[in-house]
Amino acid sequence: MGPGDRWEKVGLGRRLMAILYDAVALFGVLYCAALLPVVAGGGQPPRPGNPWFFCYLLLVVFVYFGFCWTRGRTLGMQAWRLEIRRLDGTFPIWSDALLRFATAAISLSLGGLGYWVSLLNPEGSTWPDRLSKTRLWHVRATPASASGRH
Repeated sequence: MGPGDRWEKVGLGRRLMAILYDAVALFGVLYCAALLPVVAGGGQPPRPGNPWFFCYLLLVVFVYFGFCWTRGRTLGMQAWRLEIRRLDGTFPIWSDALLRFATAAISLSLGGLGYWVSLLNPEGSTWPDRLSKTRLWHVRATPASASGRH
């Protein structure tokens, strides 16, 4: 099942590379987000272990992924020619993104278990895929896009 003949399912290695790219992009986003409370606090950083600061940063991470997923791809997904779609072929909506985000967090906190299961099922889906009813697809290059012409 794919949205078109240019699409194929995504292997775990490609997913992990996209996650790595997103981690680098997210570092910059979180750096800038963490700077705002310091500036607002007159140069004083939040106290270590501040639950409000943690929740704020978690919200920033969710907004980053939610914004990207509802448009089809994150920066890491773009670099690895991946796209996220709902099972009906449309882009995810915010409720899908929230469910996918929560499931991804749980999956990662369990040592990536929710991603390793993709090796055990024929469709290659992960827990975040299944629970949010979305799928990641590898968009193969067409001859025109491979040569830089569109």
